[in-house]
Amino acid sequence: MTAGGSTPGGPNLAGGADCPRDPDRVLAELAGWQRQVRAQFPILVAADQVYLDSAATSQKPQAVLDAVVGYLTGSNANAGRGAYRWASQTTAMVRRCRGRVADLLDDPDPQRSGVHFVSGTTEALRRVALDWLVDTLADGDEIVVPVADHMANVTPWREACGALAKRGVTVRLIDMPYQPSGDYDVAALAGLLDERTRLVALTHVHHVYGVDLNVHRIRRIVGDDVVICLDAAQSVGHLPVSVRDLDVDFVAFSGHKAMALPGIGVLWARNARGPRYVHRGWDGSPNTAGVVSLEAAIDWLDATGLERIAAWTVALGARLTDGLRRLPGIEILGCQTSLALDSTVQRRQGLVTFRHAAMSATDLGFVLAEHGLMVRADAHCQGAAGEHDASVRASLHAYTTVAEIDRFLAVPGRAQPGGGPDCAPQAPGGVTGRDRRWSVVTASRVGRWPVVSSGRSPAPGSTAGWWCRRPAARCRCIPRSTGRHLRVPRRCGS
Repeated sequence: MTAGGSTPGGPNLAGGADCPRDPDRVLAELAGWQRQVRAQFPILVAADQVYLDSAATSQKPQAVLDAVVGYLTGSNANAGRGAYRWASQTTAMVRRCRGRVADLLDDPDPQRSGVHFVSGTTEALRRVALDWLVDTLADGDEIVVPVADHMANVTPWREACGALAKRGVTVRLIDMPYQPSGDYDVAALAGLLDERTRLVALTHVHHVYGVDLNVHRIRRIVGDDVVICLDAAQSVGHLPVSVRDLDVDFVAFSGHKAMALPGIGVLWARNARGPRYVHRGWDGSPNTAGVVSLEAAIDWLDATGLERIAAWTVALGARLTDGLRRLPGIEILGCQTSLALDSTVQRRQGLVTFRHAAMSATDLGFVLAEHGLMVRADAHCQGAAGEHDASVRASLHAYTTVAEIDRFLAVPGRAQPGGGPDCAPQAPGGVTGRDRRWSVVTASRVGRWPVVSSGRSPAPGSTAGWWCRRPAARCRCIPRSTGRHLRVPRRCGS
């Protein structure tokens, strides 16, 4: 991790270059601003649940919803395919949104670069790999792949190499080296590069470890001629992103993670190194409602302030890591020197992933859901060199409150050693696991039945689950199902 908090193109705005600011002070200073932000999200205003899955998709402010409804009810038309007023307005809107994306990314030369609308980050990266890269590589060339990042930034490069292999062109894939913290090992990377390196694929903010990977360092290592493709799915809309400072050649991001609707994304191409990027095939009709939502989202982000959004989520994430590190049995993934509130190294960008020693991530996800806490609990689509065991990820945004983080922290600490008579682990073949016993007893938010989760954890790699021993007619598990019931059942038979 980097000491201090200033990084070109993706600054840790909860602190300056010398030392990160005190998170509690940042949260206090921005409290009034955050209340105004929160009030703009209708789905959250009256909700009694806590949304902590913003890395998967963000919630939408009223301004974005109003813009989409206004377009669909006032001037809905296809773009570039009509001379009437609605079609002309839609065409102009699409063109205008391209300019707003260039502004958002701090594009230094929008006349040269290109903004291409796609369905999301995955399609954007595949477009670079299959529409552009395959025509630029020769036999013996090399590309660097971030094999512990999201699979969307791993698979397309392998597909490109496979397509080239069918043409008789062999391209070497170099695995990006990592530090134990999950950060890129820049020193090791320097030793892997040579004159045949043509492209380096990078991620701006890691979707599991939450770290800003400081990609500006990579340009200094690879030199001026190597193309850099950046997955910015977890940074655009969360913090300021400047392609001017990062000096990358491609940027891919998804609108739905940046306050816009699902189904709209962006591939930005600098068009300065290598041939100009062009889409292959026929583009077809654009997702005009998605483009409307993206333009409105960019306007909202500008008005709200990306620097403030970043400062709030970084400080709130620091409160979360500081609370989790104090709980017994919690393993926080990624950098271990940035967990405390008084840490002097770069903090996580509002994204914290952890495991509980007493139960699986899936079971903990059920327990958290019973408390109205919405998180992601799985392997997070990480590449083969990343984490092999599932984990729980809590991800924040500007609408997340301090009270919600404190409410979340109250639940994982209630996991205790022990067990109960109502549940037993059983594999489909009847094999009982032999790992440690555990139980969680909390007050259910649904109905009058307390939550009790107990038994023995299945052995690593087994397909054992947690199943209620009682017949279905006497079981009050949630969700109810036929045959076997919930992995995290309520106390049955009361």
